[in-house]
Amino acid sequence: MAKLQEKAVAQIKEICSRYKNEKTPLMMILSDIQNEYGYIPLEVQELVSAETGISVAEIYGVVTFYSFFSLNPKGKYIIGCCLGTACYVKGAQNVIDKFSEILGIKPGQTTSDGLFTLDALRCIGACGIAPAVSISGTVYPKMSVDKVPAIIKELREKEGAL
Repeated sequence: MAKLQEKAVAQIKEICSRYKNEKTPLMMILSDIQNEYGYIPLEVQELVSAETGISVAEIYGVVTFYSFFSLNPKGKYIIGCCLGTACYVKGAQNVIDKFSEILGIKPGQTTSDGLFTLDALRCIGACGIAPAVSISGTVYPKMSVDKVPAIIKELREKEGAL
């Protein structure tokens, strides 16, 4: 197991102990860890396994099955481009390609400065305003390629990272 900082180990053990009397604690434990750290790397999964007796294989299966869990750190701004049918036919692929070009990352990756993560989503339930993009919970309706540069510029300015 990779070396986690003592403070992180103690906090993860405390999270696991919160749910020791639960019949099926794994989702609650992983959710708390994801909320605290933003991701659940293998070394954390190994610690959860040691604390709960749940196999690393089962934990890994849960972390990789549910899209709200992540194995890698996410950026401050998570850009989710819907590629569901309605969005796709209205140009969503071109929109995600533009985000990818400007940010220099592919879907599923995070920029080196830690500001942006780009995700391809299957459907966000916003078909009436397609193509839709969600950025850290804010939905941008009827997104077009020409709007992408201004959005990225605005977010970078907000962070003082021009």
